Amino acid sequence: MADLSTLARPYAKAAFELARDSGRFQQWGAALGALSAAVKAPELANLIGHPALLKADLADALSKALGGELGAEGTSLVKLLVENNRVKAAPFIAEQFEALRAEAESRVDVEITSAVAVPAAEQERLADAVGKRLDRNVDVTWKTDESLVAGAVIRAGDLVIDGSVKGELEKLKTALAN
Repeated sequence: MADLSTLARPYAKAAFELARDSGRFQQWGAALGALSAAVKAPELANLIGHPALLKADLADALSKALGGELGAEGTSLVKLLVENNRVKAAPFIAEQFEALRAEAESRVDVEITSAVAVPAAEQERLADAVGKRLDRNVDVTWKTDESLVAGAVIRAGDLVIDGSVKGELEKLKTALAN
């Protein structure tokens, strides 16, 4: 069987296109997040793939568990996922949808880990600088890690900028070892 993230791609793309065309990114994001959480919940996870449960009953159970969050299009998506035995791909669909949404909104999640707590004014300046560097709106999560000694590590997707003393010492160690 193919990887669930691969199976999720066309569903995520379709949901993204529906959300984009209707201008309902937030609603679709919330609905897919709720579906993902429902699929992960032990009560419903045990029902998925159970031989005694009809597909229509599973679709109804998922739709009822999510209440009105899905809407008609979301309910159709649930039925389609159940019919094609792809319900377990829901968390990957939600994840890929959010990645497509972030790209469309020119937004990126950034994690900045510093050796010490950064004052609010500095946080704002650094967030602005990272946003300009990436040419995106940034949602920054701040963390502290004393093992960095000094400096900071910035992570934005696959991009990692290591400006910490710990990182520089690791580079020096590697260079000396070779």
